[in-house]
Amino acid sequence: MPSRPLLFLDVDGPLIPFGANASQHYFSFDSDSNPLLARLNPKLGPQLLSLPCDLVWATTWMDEANEVIAPRLGVPELPVVDWPDEDEVYDGLHWKTRGLVGWAAGRTFVWVDDEITEADRRWVSTHHGGEALAYRVEAHLGLADADIAAIRTWLKQAAAN
Repeated sequence: MPSRPLLFLDVDGPLIPFGANASQHYFSFDSDSNPLLARLNPKLGPQLLSLPCDLVWATTWMDEANEVIAPRLGVPELPVVDWPDEDEVYDGLHWKTRGLVGWAAGRTFVWVDDEITEADRRWVSTHHGGEALAYRVEAHLGLADADIAAIRTWLKQAAAN
């Protein structure tokens, strides 16, 4: 039986929108908490869990995503991509691109991030042995219902291939 696809998930931008206004604040926190966490939309947790894939944190939050973000979204502890110490950029690629393709090891994957470029898409297409979708989310809006629907549709199509 083939492995389920992976969904590499960034936090800042996709889950914590940079341009969120007061109506997009879903939580209230005490003064010791990061005020940006109020921008997390708790309905994203069930939506992400309903996708036919395995979720993986692909964020500089690293293990803190499991400690801080996961409980607020209602998702279990997820695997975390371990990043190199330096943000290396090659030929205009995002510093995550090579690492994610390596981590996927040929498995079908979706990468959700707000910093994906055409250079990243071309590199993934050329260097990844499986199907992949590098899905850019608008950082000022964050991951929305339409994005979840588009990812779900792509995953269904990839499964049919």
